[in-house]
Amino acid sequence: MVYSYSGQFGIDPDGGFLVTFPDVPEAITTGDDIVEAKQNASEALGLALRGYLAQGKPLPKPMAKGKGLVEVPVEATDALKIAVIEAVQASGISKSELARRLGKAETEAYRILDPDHATKLASLEAALAVLGKQVVVSVMDMA
Repeated sequence: MVYSYSGQFGIDPDGGFLVTFPDVPEAITTGDDIVEAKQNASEALGLALRGYLAQGKPLPKPMAKGKGLVEVPVEATDALKIAVIEAVQASGISKSELARRLGKAETEAYRILDPDHATKLASLEAALAVLGKQVVVSVMDMA
């Protein structure tokens, strides 16, 4: 699971840069300079994707490619949260069963699966592990 989408970076009429995503129209942000625009784009993308999940919608497929588009990854904690939610949905297990597998209270499983609840990295990794998933980190140069 890779959570990265192509963003369109352009000049904001009010100054700075405007960033939009052809595959995720809900993700729109700006930045005073290109560095800030890229940071804000990653955050906006994560918020929009978590919004899809909160509404019970499937995530859009990252399909846009081409000249003038820049790959924008979702922030790491958002990516792991999204991965856990998608893995639970794909497995068909209940929140209660996730809690049992984690050896935690059911309320903890509910928080882990709440797209808007901040969850510690260790809890997300543990949830992915009980779902048969492994986290692999890649570090790349910024475009």
